[in-house]
Amino acid sequence: MSSVGGGRRKRDIQFRYYEIPQNEPCLALLGEAWVRPYGDGVNCQHFHNYMEIGFCHDGMGIVELDEERARYRAEMFTVIPKNYPHNTESENFSLSSWEYLFIDAEALLREIYRDNSIYGEELVELVNGRAWVVGASEYPETAELILRIMEEMRCKQEFYYESVRGLLFALLINIARMNDKASDKVRRQSSGVSQMTVALHHIGKHYAENMTIGDLAAVSHMSETHFRRVFQKAMNMTPSDYLNLVRVQMACEYMKKSADNMELVAEKCGFQSVSTFNRNFKKVLGITPYQWKIHPENYEAKLQNYKISAYRGW
Repeated sequence: MSSVGGGRRKRDIQFRYYEIPQNEPCLALLGEAWVRPYGDGVNCQHFHNYMEIGFCHDGMGIVELDEERARYRAEMFTVIPKNYPHNTESENFSLSSWEYLFIDAEALLREIYRDNSIYGEELVELVNGRAWVVGASEYPETAELILRIMEEMRCKQEFYYESVRGLLFALLINIARMNDKASDKVRRQSSGVSQMTVALHHIGKHYAENMTIGDLAAVSHMSETHFRRVFQKAMNMTPSDYLNLVRVQMACEYMKKSADNMELVAEKCGFQSVSTFNRNFKKVLGITPYQWKIHPENYEAKLQNYKISAYRGW
């Protein structure tokens, strides 16, 4: 990945939450809807709850990865781990043609390696080791896997689910190899939101457990006071608000996939009581958990409307 100029400090950061539709192996954003100008002077970066894979078919511009800036052009792809701040700006607000995959890498690898969890966790860490903006000609096998997955998701022929699952596993192994080879050459910067990565991953893995801000500060190797200050500055929200946001999102996932009562959903998602669950759920989504559950339209991924930002008022 070639950098362009120095890093630019962003004024705010957004958390954009996407859902993988039920019975789908990944979320694919394909077609004409993604031929558009990107950026338009947006002075913020964002991060996602899933790994994002992008392929540029046409256009040029800049991809920001935390505090690094890299040029993109046609026949390049990006690999951006979950919780990694980034932004795309097309040159002079011109049209660029991108297509995207959002992948729950952790869930896939942990399922495949459920009988060897230690190795599975090591592979998860390696896959999430760094972000890439790279030419398809440099990693042709990885690029070919990305394009094959996109084509399977576009056509959805018989057995596409099984095919995509296998291709996703092969893609993640290729990404792990890329990261392993680059690990001695490139180190992820520890500034801005990337300072919070350990805490974000800890929340994502242990959201159902009793967790204090002191626990998050400890895993981030900071004092609690310093951690609160850095988290608030980077995320535009408190650690407690972010933890509750993740718990509410996971509650939605549980309610989509099970008939559990609200007491059990609250317990599975780390809320100490149903009243606390109801209060935080309504604070995030504007309705109660019961109201959310009885409306089937909430069960489908709405990419245009259902996204939650850590930037207040966005």
